[in-house]
Amino acid sequence: MNTVRKVLTIAGLTVCAALSGLAQEEGKVVTAQASKFVNLPGLPTCATASVQRGDPTKGGAVLLAKLKAGCTVPWHWHTAAESLMIVSGIAKVQMKDAGTTNSLAPGDYVFMPGKHVHQFTCVSGCTFFISTDGAFDIHYVDKDGKEIPIDQAIAPHKMPSPKTAPKN
Repeated sequence: MNTVRKVLTIAGLTVCAALSGLAQEEGKVVTAQASKFVNLPGLPTCATASVQRGDPTKGGAVLLAKLKAGCTVPWHWHTAAESLMIVSGIAKVQMKDAGTTNSLAPGDYVFMPGKHVHQFTCVSGCTFFISTDGAFDIHYVDKDGKEIPIDQAIAPHKMPSPKTAPKN
């Protein structure tokens, strides 16, 4: 078999394998009302998500997330690239390397490559899709970009105790 013929045969087999993989996947409709929202390990309790497609522990996935008003996912990065699309509410995303804060409204889209440090806050309660191109993980960092433990990053914020009036 000549070289060109070998390359075409391999290319043809690769395309057939890819198409057969696609053919095995069935169409799927998941309504928002049928979605079961749960807290995800490593995220603040004010954030919930429902897996819409895939298995985020093993590879690429699509999740529908809901965050309460004021909920912040502090400075962090993911190994996989992440795309967000806002469905409802108002959010803001801060990019560490750009030093910018962007306000997000329904229909807005954000892409962050793997290991891109960012912070996400829902100003009002918000719902958005998260799509990853690999397993979903989260690595929190401090103000200097050094990785920190999850419990340090999302420790509950304590309200300052009211000052007691001096006694006369």
